[in-house]
Amino acid sequence: MTPVTDTPSLTRRVVAEAIGTALLLAAVVGSGIMGERLAGGNVAVALLANTLATGAALVALILTFGPISGAHLNPAVTLADASQRGLPWRDVLPYLAAQIAGAFSGVAAAHVMFGEPLFFASRHARAGVSQVFSEFVATFGLLAVIWGCARSRSSVVPFAVAAYITAAYWFTGSTSFANPAVTLARSATDTFAGIRPADAPAFVIAQLVGAGAATALFRWLVPALPEVADTVGVPRTAGSDDGPHVVPERR
Repeated sequence: MTPVTDTPSLTRRVVAEAIGTALLLAAVVGSGIMGERLAGGNVAVALLANTLATGAALVALILTFGPISGAHLNPAVTLADASQRGLPWRDVLPYLAAQIAGAFSGVAAAHVMFGEPLFFASRHARAGVSQVFSEFVATFGLLAVIWGCARSRSSVVPFAVAAYITAAYWFTGSTSFANPAVTLARSATDTFAGIRPADAPAFVIAQLVGAGAATALFRWLVPALPEVADTVGVPRTAGSDDGPHVVPERR
């Protein structure tokens, strides 16, 4: 185990979360717009384009911002990390605010790039038990992948997360939002990736329950989980301002 003492400040970590989440939403919404425009009405082709762009962006963004903030880019991940003592609770609200602000900024950026209004409420209905349960499953699986990989081979987390989300786009009825900040921001885009604002709260609740269930399960499956809780995302050089954090050595 290697102690890390050069800890980025909370301000730097929060900025990293905001920028990373903004770029993620720009990729999700922008690729959805581009895919739909080029697919000639073929929804499967549009979804494939959206899926590949999102998966590729996730790898790049987690690798880029992971060493700074942990690259949570997701309130569900942040809350799960804090519950396992990886992130101090006093840092949670700044992280969540940065992620949500970044998500809406990313949507706005995508709209500007494609000549759409800055924000416009989605009319894309995603209601019903099947959709909500899909979000529970999607987020449960995401946190399972993160906790499982962080415990054994944390260096593969960026690739595992991207692979899982790429797959979950296709095996969940909701196309795997799995992220409360993403869900809220996508309610402000009436494009391919949108979700009707009225449907967003149920998605967010399902996501948080799924994240909590996966975290509780992995506390039991891997009893030593709190020892590596601060490696959510990728091994971090960031942490609290309390002192050095410990990350696994690379093998």
